[in-house]
Amino acid sequence: MIKPIIHLSDTIIQVKVPLPFPLRWVNSYVVISRSGWTLIDPGLRTPEAEQLWNGALEELGLPIGALEKIVLTHHHPDHYGLSGWFQERSGAEVHISGTGMEQVRALWGEGETMSAELLELFRRHGMDEETLAPMAEHMTSFIPQLSPQPQLTVIDTERPYKIGDRTYQPFVTPGHAAGHVCFLDEERSELFCGDHVLPQITPNVSYIPGFDDNPLRSYLHSLDEVGKLKVELAFPGHRDPFRTFAERTGQIIRHHEERLAAMEAKLDEPRTSYALCRDFFGDRLSIHQLRFALSETIAHLFYLRDEGRVRELEGDGVVLYALN
Repeated sequence: MIKPIIHLSDTIIQVKVPLPFPLRWVNSYVVISRSGWTLIDPGLRTPEAEQLWNGALEELGLPIGALEKIVLTHHHPDHYGLSGWFQERSGAEVHISGTGMEQVRALWGEGETMSAELLELFRRHGMDEETLAPMAEHMTSFIPQLSPQPQLTVIDTERPYKIGDRTYQPFVTPGHAAGHVCFLDEERSELFCGDHVLPQITPNVSYIPGFDDNPLRSYLHSLDEVGKLKVELAFPGHRDPFRTFAERTGQIIRHHEERLAAMEAKLDEPRTSYALCRDFFGDRLSIHQLRFALSETIAHLFYLRDEGRVRELEGDGVVLYALN
């Protein structure tokens, strides 16, 4: 049985917020200060998550009016979703990077355009019309789990940033999400790393139109950079805090190098991203899983293309990939 509330120190509390998909939970972190408390990545809005938070605040003795701010490492729904719910109840500011705010507006803001762009991307990369229809429904299904939308305040990632009573150095770490931010307490060598580096599982690296032309290249570069930081304890967005941060960054880099080589090996004849995705990830994926599997396959193929290892071919409005 999952223990949902874990006291990691006198001031940092891990709260495991349930998710309705295989990851099972997302980590939120409560940081206690002398004047109140800060919430990092509150989770996806579901009835189960609301119930969990209502019980957790009561158990921890945290008045909602003492919530000072909500900090988002990135914009993904499982981290962002409850931020408006908390803001509506507390009046607290919701902080995110500037690029993160741009993606929130593109995905869920007034006149959002991203869903249509993603569907067209998937169509061009080989997804059939029979699968595109439920994919469109899936993309709009997130809206209730992100509502109400919060007013957002942009984090100045060039300056030290206060979380609780301590000062953190923000590091922009793109790849898993453009505008993803990690926060390092240099004095204690502790890092809130969101989904940039996870123990045991590898973060999804997806291509999203209009933000990063080569997200896997960005991810591998930022992994290499943060791997040089002195981190004795990392607080991730999924699974449990861990102490092997530098070692884990190296493992994830090697994983992607192996994935790139394996994809390259399957392109002895031209194939679409969708065909390659199905080959790698199988035919038993849910629509939710398929969305991220295909977006990650496209990101890997864009990396191979830009490295000159594969080439793109156009055929009847569909993009194919072949070895150079």
